[in-house]
Amino acid sequence: MARPIHILRPFASARVLVSHRRSPGSDHVLALFLAGIAGASNAGGFFALGQYTSHMTGYLSQIADSLATGHLLVTATALLAIASFVTGAAFCAFLVNWARHRMGRRQFALPLAVQGACLACFGFGGIFTTTPGRLFALCCLCFIMGMQNATITKISGARIRTTHATGMITDIGIEGGRALYRRLHPGRGVGVDGAKLRILLSLVGTFVAGGIVGALGYAMAGFYFSWPLAALLLGLAVPALAAKTRQDATRPAAEPQGPAP
Repeated sequence: MARPIHILRPFASARVLVSHRRSPGSDHVLALFLAGIAGASNAGGFFALGQYTSHMTGYLSQIADSLATGHLLVTATALLAIASFVTGAAFCAFLVNWARHRMGRRQFALPLAVQGACLACFGFGGIFTTTPGRLFALCCLCFIMGMQNATITKISGARIRTTHATGMITDIGIEGGRALYRRLHPGRGVGVDGAKLRILLSLVGTFVAGGIVGALGYAMAGFYFSWPLAALLLGLAVPALAAKTRQDATRPAAEPQGPAP
């Protein structure tokens, strides 16, 4: 039975959302939460840096274009962004596996906490006015995006990705085509996965809504708008980590072992 998410008990809800015992409902709620933050961060990255930091397909195309035209600095920037995204995803996988053996049931809370901390650091990007400083801020946000996409991929068993909008929109188109075929040719055994379509539409809609909020927020507050987003991620992760810490503190110590024979 799926574990209920208690809206009026935020700390309990946070622990449920990052628990090792997953349910489709908790996966969906967590994915919506992360999709909104991803949309806000992505739009904010464009306003702050002039780059969409989750759009790896665009960076790959940018590499090809800049190599053809001889703009090596643009090529290097795109390579740096892709490398940061990949590093973030790899670091997330490392953290999840490390925490699974060291922290038990809280393995998903740790990468979310690291993302929140990195996003808080990105908030200081406004102090960077030099080109190296801007590149550092770009790498930081791409790293966060890679971590986030890998986090929800690991949690949902690769059923959901929050920053890969191209794949989600492709799946929406596929379901639309199946619906059209079913209407024109009923009784052929082709059906629409309504649950999947609703999830995809909600994720895309949340990503867009987050982008609107992020665009407005970064336009008004600049890099500092990252701090509320970081607080949301930390608010999701810290209760679970704190619960684990309290459990360890109250667990009786093991009896001392005698000398080896």
